Amino acid sequence: MNVMITGASGGLGRVLANECASRGYNLFLTDINEDSLLRIKRGLERQFDVAVAAKACDLTDAESVDNMLEIIDKNGIRFDMLLNVAGLDFEGEFMKHERENLVKIVLLNNAATLRITHAILKRRRPGRPFNVVFVSSLASMFPMPLKATYAASKRFLLDFAVSLRQELKNEDVNVLTLCPAGLVTTQKAINGIKAQGFWGDITTIPLEEVARNTIDRALAGKCLYVPGILNRMLSFFGKIIPRSWVAAVIYWRWKEVPTNGKKVMDDSHVLQIYW
Repeated sequence: MNVMITGASGGLGRVLANECASRGYNLFLTDINEDSLLRIKRGLERQFDVAVAAKACDLTDAESVDNMLEIIDKNGIRFDMLLNVAGLDFEGEFMKHERENLVKIVLLNNAATLRITHAILKRRRPGRPFNVVFVSSLASMFPMPLKATYAASKRFLLDFAVSLRQELKNEDVNVLTLCPAGLVTTQKAINGIKAQGFWGDITTIPLEEVARNTIDRALAGKCLYVPGILNRMLSFFGKIIPRSWVAAVIYWRWKEVPTNGKKVMDDSHVLQIYW
């Protein structure tokens, strides 16, 4: 099986790459961080007997993506699975951010994800099942003050994935949306979980468990994966409680947690949400 992973040098991307390699899948890894990407490639090749290709790429730049696709086509690579992991967020109040930083969230989380998904679907291996995984977030289930742009961008991914699944179901293509809460990826992620105290601890799921279950569920033809029983309960209550009430509660909860408007992820990582 040939698998492409975006955001491969981030915490979740790395663990998904390791999970796929451990199953004997061949990998094509991409990320904006070239040095980290090449280190991961070399590590996977040493540990597992699989083929690993890597190409640094800015997914928000159409020319950069086209250059990567030229390499894929030149080598005749065709895929069986796409894992859309790359994502971005800036925490804090909407009006306290630089305008272009907010736009970058949508450019990477939405526009870039659509660009690469369309391209790789056209490069799927003929006559075989194909799986697409979108990494959304538990935040996609709720209106999220202080994470308004990020949550809305992840809601877009969730709704898009459900629609795309319906369109492609007769073409042997399955689409799964992963909606995690807290994941221990970087030190900033760990700090974010600690800042949430009890709620951060009980909604955090080990990365390896999430990666393993994500691949299993995708191969089983599932539509949605929300890791953790409590997180699934939260997503359920988010559907039945008026959204204005949910927004008010979240704002009350989040305004007590210091974010200082700091960037919490970069283009090579997927953001994790903490309750």
